[in-house]
Amino acid sequence: MATTTTYGGEMNADYQPSPTSQGARNVNARDGQIAPGEIAVGVVIGRTSEYFDFFVYAIASVLVFPSVFFPFEDRLEGTLWSFAIFALAFIARPFGTIALMAVQKRFGREAKLTIALFLLGSSTVAMAFLPTYSDLGAASIVLLALLRIGQGVALGGSWDGLPSLLALNAPENKRGWYAMLGQLGAPLGFIVAAGLFAYMLEALSGLDFLDWGWRYPFFVAFAINVVALFARLRLVSTPEYSRLLDERELEPTNVIELSRNQGRNVIIGALAALASYALFHLVTVFPLSWITLYSTRSIEDFLLLEMVGAALAAGAIVLSGLIADRFGRRRTLGTLATLIAIFSGFVPMLMEGGETGQDLFIILGFCLLGLSYGQAAGAVTANFQAKYRYTGAALTSDLAWLVGAAFAPLVALGLSAHFGLAYVSLYLLSGAVGSLAALSLNRALEIRN
Repeated sequence: MATTTTYGGEMNADYQPSPTSQGARNVNARDGQIAPGEIAVGVVIGRTSEYFDFFVYAIASVLVFPSVFFPFEDRLEGTLWSFAIFALAFIARPFGTIALMAVQKRFGREAKLTIALFLLGSSTVAMAFLPTYSDLGAASIVLLALLRIGQGVALGGSWDGLPSLLALNAPENKRGWYAMLGQLGAPLGFIVAAGLFAYMLEALSGLDFLDWGWRYPFFVAFAINVVALFARLRLVSTPEYSRLLDERELEPTNVIELSRNQGRNVIIGALAALASYALFHLVTVFPLSWITLYSTRSIEDFLLLEMVGAALAAGAIVLSGLIADRFGRRRTLGTLATLIAIFSGFVPMLMEGGETGQDLFIILGFCLLGLSYGQAAGAVTANFQAKYRYTGAALTSDLAWLVGAAFAPLVALGLSAHFGLAYVSLYLLSGAVGSLAALSLNRALEIRN
């Protein structure tokens, strides 16, 4: 087991910045100390913009793409195909991380972040201009898939090290509190995305929504990305930020070397948060698809319900920071994985229990998601040696999304449609068991070493 290097809070008087940190600085660059709170603002802004893009696509995968890009299939098969393309971004993320870290080594952090967010914004806004299947045939599906891959590459490359830097510079007794701040981007991004779609559905006729209304949220996503890009560049372009990253040795490392020396930590870290990542799509994307297919309930009303759930999840994320600082992150994650396992047994009863049962599923599910997801990021990244933490944390996150969340909507909808909701319970239960096993293995390795 690798030991974690501990650093003091003072700068080394002999410190010299690395070549990577000597890139061009924009007009907003300024010297001075960067407090954990300022880093936290950068983390929240960056993650909110990314999750907004993420959820705009996810919601469109249910409400729009089956009709627009797969009209030759029935609604269920069209949605399953849509979810298959949805998963492509998660497959592409690790490749984006590796490729753009090579860019960072050569041209610096600002260049990497600019390329990543430009690619993310361009891929997202290009979807607003996509011709439909009736206009272009199968080529429209190919273009959609390519743009989705572009989003995945961009999301992987947008890793800026801010969450790791925030964790390392947080006060010892508030590590859980600062760890949860970046996770707030998920419910905030979802609320804005779901709110936009709910408004468009309410304001437009069904034909207008499928003709042009669905494209508007993709334009908004591009605008938000521009704002987020400048907000993050203003922070990462400062000499102080570069000094902090270099002092903490938060620089890209060779992936082969990382796999050889720290591969075990990457795998354990990805599996430790499996329950949270599996639940992530089972309370956001999957219920929306199930309601669309098997319920007469108003989609606008259900989106509003999910927005309420997301607001509760945001509160639960904040609460998770207090709980983790009181009882420890690993114990918190283990307890929440157990609660998610219990919750999994009630999925069929709640989803088939009418509006009251569905409301309860969303409320309880989002609360559990907030409590667990709030501490899911970097669950065991403290195990990485300092020189591997930057790349290790990024790849751990990529693999956690790939294993836990990428195929969750596809698998859950397919299982529920062909075999019943009980199999969704088993799917979620397997994620909870995986998390508990990984956390137990991590603890055993720590004791042995």
